[in-house]
Amino acid sequence: MELTCPIPDNHFDKITIAHGGGGKLSNQLIQDVLVRELDNRFLHPMHDGAILQVSGTIAFTTDSYVVQPLFFPGGDIGKLAVCGTVNDLVCCGAMPKYLSLSFILEEGLEIFVLRKIVSSIRETAIKAGVYIVTGDTKVVEKGKGDKIFINTAGIGEIIPGMDIGAHQIQSGDKIIINGSIAEHGIAIVSSREGLEFGTTIESDSASLQGLLKALYDAQIPVRMMRDPTRGGLASSLNEIAVSAQKGIILYETEIPILEEVKGACEMLGFDPLYVANEGKILFFVPQEFSLQALQVIKDQEFGHNAAIIGEVTTGKPLVTLKTILGSHRIIDMISGEQLPRIC
Repeated sequence: MELTCPIPDNHFDKITIAHGGGGKLSNQLIQDVLVRELDNRFLHPMHDGAILQVSGTIAFTTDSYVVQPLFFPGGDIGKLAVCGTVNDLVCCGAMPKYLSLSFILEEGLEIFVLRKIVSSIRETAIKAGVYIVTGDTKVVEKGKGDKIFINTAGIGEIIPGMDIGAHQIQSGDKIIINGSIAEHGIAIVSSREGLEFGTTIESDSASLQGLLKALYDAQIPVRMMRDPTRGGLASSLNEIAVSAQKGIILYETEIPILEEVKGACEMLGFDPLYVANEGKILFFVPQEFSLQALQVIKDQEFGHNAAIIGEVTTGKPLVTLKTILGSHRIIDMISGEQLPRIC
C-alpha cells in the first residue's frame, strides 16, 4: 500500500456538526485526517464508490464496531475494525483484498483521537495487505452517539479449491485453535472498569490471513474455520455443531489459557469459554492431517501457542467438555452476554 505525506497542522481540534454537512469542513476533515492516512490508488479517484480488480469467486462481509473504551491494551477500535473484517473473510477461505470504512462521529470528538484511530487503521491494513478503497463519514449531535462508531465491509478472493463450511465437517475431524483464549474480553473489561490483576492483559486482536495461507501452501485440507468472537469458544462451537449436525468434544486439559486470564475470570465470575477473542480461529481438519496442521500453525506469527482442543463425533449436535477429572459436561450456548461492547 502507498504511503502518504505527513499530516499538516490541523485547523480544528474537535468534531462539529458542520463536519458532517458536506461543505468545506467536511472536505477538510476527509482530506486532512482520512485521505492523508489512507490514500491509495483505489481510493484516490474519490468517486462515490471504488473500481476494484477481482478474479474468480469472492467472499463479502460487513461488521460494525462500537467498543468502549476506544483504546485498550493491545489495540483500539480502529485495529479491531480491520482485524475483525479481515478474519471474517479468512474464515470463508478467502484472502482479504479490499475494505470499506465508514465512521459515525459524535460532535465534540477530539481530532487527535480520530487521527490516532485512523493511523492505527492504516498500520493494521498495511500489515494485513488490504486496501481501504471507499468509505463514508457522518456526524451526530453530542449525546446521540458514543464518540465514534465504525462500520467496515470487506471483499476477498476465495482460494482455489477452498470450500469452507459446516457441511464439510466429518466425524473424527480434529479442532485446532491458534492460541490462548479469552484475552480480548478480559483486556476490555479491565480497561473499561480500571481493574488491576497484577499484570497487563492485552487483547489478542490480530489479522490472521497468514495462517490460512500457510495451511494452503502446505496443502492441508481445512473443512471449517470460525473466529470465536462474541460468545467465545463455547458459543461458536455450539453454532457449528448445530449447523453440521455433529457432536463436538472439547478437552479441558488442552485448551490454552494464560494463568493471569484464568485468575481474572475466576475473580470476575466469568467462564473463559464464553469470553470473546479477536485474534483466534478454530480450524477443523481431517484427523490424518491434524498434527501437520498444528505444526504449520505453530510456525506462524500468531500460532505459537496453538493446540488441538477437541474433535467431532457422531453424536447429537451438542458440545461436551471432557474435564480435568475425566467427567463430561454439556457446554451450552450463552443465553445472554457476559461482556457488552467488546467489539
